[in-house]
Amino acid sequence: MDLIYIYGGESGVADISGRMRRSFLEESNTEVAPNATLILAANKTHRIDPFANFTYYEGGWNITNEHYLYSVAYTGVPLLATAATWFLIFSLCSLILCCCCCCRRQKKSYGYSRIAYALSLILLILFTITAITGSGFLYTAEGKFQVSTTNILEYLLNQADTTVEKLKDVLVNLVAAKQVGVGQNFLPPDIQSNIDILGNMTNISAMIPKIKTQQSSKQIQNVLLPVRQVLNIIAASMLLLALLGFIFSVFGLQCFVYILMIIGWILVTGTFILCGISLVLHNIVADTCVSMDQWVKNPAAHSALSEVLPCMDNATANDILSISKHVTFLMVGIVNQFITNVANNDVPPNSGPFYYNQSGPLVPILCNPLNFDNTDRRCTAGEMDLSNATQVWGNYVCNVLPSGMCTSMGRLTPTSYGQMRAAVNVSYTLYHYGPFLVDLVDCNFVRKTFSDISEDHCPGLRRYSYRIYVGLVMVSAAVMLSMIFWLIYARERRHRVYAKKFTPKIYSQGV
Repeated sequence: MDLIYIYGGESGVADISGRMRRSFLEESNTEVAPNATLILAANKTHRIDPFANFTYYEGGWNITNEHYLYSVAYTGVPLLATAATWFLIFSLCSLILCCCCCCRRQKKSYGYSRIAYALSLILLILFTITAITGSGFLYTAEGKFQVSTTNILEYLLNQADTTVEKLKDVLVNLVAAKQVGVGQNFLPPDIQSNIDILGNMTNISAMIPKIKTQQSSKQIQNVLLPVRQVLNIIAASMLLLALLGFIFSVFGLQCFVYILMIIGWILVTGTFILCGISLVLHNIVADTCVSMDQWVKNPAAHSALSEVLPCMDNATANDILSISKHVTFLMVGIVNQFITNVANNDVPPNSGPFYYNQSGPLVPILCNPLNFDNTDRRCTAGEMDLSNATQVWGNYVCNVLPSGMCTSMGRLTPTSYGQMRAAVNVSYTLYHYGPFLVDLVDCNFVRKTFSDISEDHCPGLRRYSYRIYVGLVMVSAAVMLSMIFWLIYARERRHRVYAKKFTPKIYSQGV
C-alpha cells in the first residue's frame, strides 16, 4: 500500500536545500548597505569628538566605535579639569604657606572675631554633614545600580539561553522525525536531507546570540566590578576623613589636621576624577536606554544593538519555520494514513502485515493543524487534538502474542501505538514552537527583550547612575570645602584661645 505525500509552500520543498545554502552564504558575505543602517540616539550622542578636530560626532550610539567613546568621554573633561585645578592650587597654596612659616620669625599678632569663629564652625558642621550625606547617598546608589545592572545582564542571558534551548529543541525533534515512522511509512528522503542541512545551520545560528550576549555580559561585569570596589572604598574613606577632620579641628589637634589635609588633597583629587568617570558612565547608560527604545520601534534595520542580542537572520529562521511546518503536516499525514488504511481497515487474514486481528471501535484520526500550504487549519468533528491524542489512543491498544497478533479487542498494537505516540510528540513539539519561530522571523523576540529592558530596567538604571554622579559631586565638594574650613576654624580657635589667655579682664562692677 503506497503512501501519498503532498508538498506545500510557494516554491515547494524540493528546492529548499539549495535556497537554504544560498541564503546562508549570502547572509554571511553580504554587507548591509549604509541606507539600511539605523543611527541610534543621534540627537543625544551629538557631542564634540576631541579626536576628530573637535567636530561633532554623528555616528549615534555604538559602544564599539572609538569615536563614540571619545565623544562621550569628553563629557567628563570639565570634572577632570576641576580635579587638576584643585590639585595644582592646593599644591601652590601649601608651598606658599610653608615658605611664609619658614621666613616669618617675628611675633604674630592675633586678631579674634566672634562672628568669624561662629560662622566657620557652622559652615564646618554643615559641610561635614553634607559629606556624610553624600557618602551614604553614594553607597546606596552604587548598590542599587549594581543590582539593577546584574538584573539586566541576567535577563539578557536568560533570553539568550531561551533562544538557544528552543532552537535546540526544534532541531532535536526535526532529527527525531527522520527516525520516526508508523508501520512502514517514514518521511521522504528529500525532507530528511533538508533536515540535515537545516540542523547544521541551526547549530551555528543558535550559538550566536548566546556567545555574543555572554561576551557582552563578561565585558560589562569586568568594568563594573572594579568600579564598584573603588566607589565603596571612596565612600568609606571620604566619610572617615570628614569625621576625623571635624573632630581634630574641634579639639584643636592641628598636627593631625595637617596630616588629614595631605590625605584629603589626594582623595578629593581622585574623587573628582571619579565624578568625571561616573558622568561618562551615566551618559552611556542614558544613550543605551534611548537606543533600545528607538530600536524597538524599528527592529528590522541594522544597528549597533544587533551585536548585543542579534536577531536571527530572516532566511535561516524562515527555513526553520517552513521545514518545521512541513514535517508537522507530513507526520500527521503518516499517522492518519496508518489509522485509515491499516488500523481501522478490517482486512482479511491473508493481507500480510496489514492484518493483526484488529477489531473493536474505530480509532479516531488526528487533527492536522496545518493545510497543505502550511496555513492554519481548524479541526473538524471527530478529529483529536495533538495535545491529548496519545491518551485517547491508549484505550484502543490490544494485548498481543509474540507474533504481533491481537488477543483482545483493539485496533492498535503496543508497537504501532508507540510509533504513533512518537510521531505525535514530534509533531506537537514542532507545532508548539511555531509562534517562537515566527517571533524569530519577525525579530519580535529581540524586540520584546529590549522593550522589557527599556520599560522595566532603564528608568532605575539611569536614576541610580545619576545618583552615583551626584553623590560623588556632593562628597568631593563637601570634603574640599571642609578642608578649607578646617584651617579657618583651627586658626580662629587658636586666636580665640590666645585672646582669652592674654586679654586683661576689663569687666568689673557693672561693666
